[in-house]
Amino acid sequence: MLSAAPSQPARAPELPDPRGPLSAAVLASLRGERRIPVDVDGADPFGDDLQLALYCCYELHYRGFAGVSDDREWDPDLLGVRRDLERVFLAALRAEVTPGTDVAAEVEALLVEPVNAVGVSHHLHRDGALWQLREYLVHRSIYHLKEADPQAWVIPRLFGPAKAALVLVEYDEYGAGDPDRMHARLFADMMTELDLSDVYGAYLDRVPGATLAEVNFMSLCGLHRSLRGALVGQFAVVELTSSPGSDRLVRALRRLNCGPAAIEFYAEHVEADAVHEQIIRRGVLTPLLAAEPDLAADVVFGIRASSLLADRLSALLLDRWGKGESTLRYSLLPGAGR
Repeated sequence: MLSAAPSQPARAPELPDPRGPLSAAVLASLRGERRIPVDVDGADPFGDDLQLALYCCYELHYRGFAGVSDDREWDPDLLGVRRDLERVFLAALRAEVTPGTDVAAEVEALLVEPVNAVGVSHHLHRDGALWQLREYLVHRSIYHLKEADPQAWVIPRLFGPAKAALVLVEYDEYGAGDPDRMHARLFADMMTELDLSDVYGAYLDRVPGATLAEVNFMSLCGLHRSLRGALVGQFAVVELTSSPGSDRLVRALRRLNCGPAAIEFYAEHVEADAVHEQIIRRGVLTPLLAAEPDLAADVVFGIRASSLLADRLSALLLDRWGKGESTLRYSLLPGAGR
């Protein structure tokens, strides 16, 4: 069903503030200022500076930035910087992720939650406070306000049954033709309900590098044909593990007396991702690996690297919340400083 509601004007986000020499160089270039040489050697691959610089390079392939020409998407100097940033990030991931080729075992492991599992959704479900839930949504907004866009890059890199099945999942992510049911729209409605900004990119300056790294990994895999298997692995993690976590978040929202518009996003994912799990397993992974068995190692890498980055962010949130501290670079509370 197509919506008859008028479209809202597309707005590109504002450029963020730099967080170090790498992001300062990229942002200076985007502003048209003097280009500063970029030296990535020795940079923290998971740190705020590199991750923000990389995110800004990738954003040129999505909505861009206010005041930055669309032509900068293919600027050779920026592409060169992006290549160097990617090299450092990817090398760090490969160094921390144990290689493997048994996709079936990896998928089975994703489907089993430990009895004493701990994580952000478990904490929010049990005893998380409203301010912690709102912070969590700020972190998630960096991806969910462009939900399924990074994974869409892989569509032309697949063929046959795997492509058809992945497009079926993406169709649901985009509201099955109804823009009001797009998952990004439902997430924006939830943010509005909880007195958060639903503007795309509004919280880029607030989130740490650990948040950006998760989204950057999606973009990295989506924008490189050589990493198409890793992108499918990343997508599998999302679709195979989302339903139980979404159910816990629905219960957290209800416990905190949040309204129906806030609950709808995660309620939708409880049902949709339970279906998507089967499609990804049987419709995407099985034919993909039958046609291209050499991609098994990349699929496992995508699963494990995505899980690693999610665990790093989860550990950061739980550690800060355990100390009563904000997980953001500066708090959502009025008058709070950086």
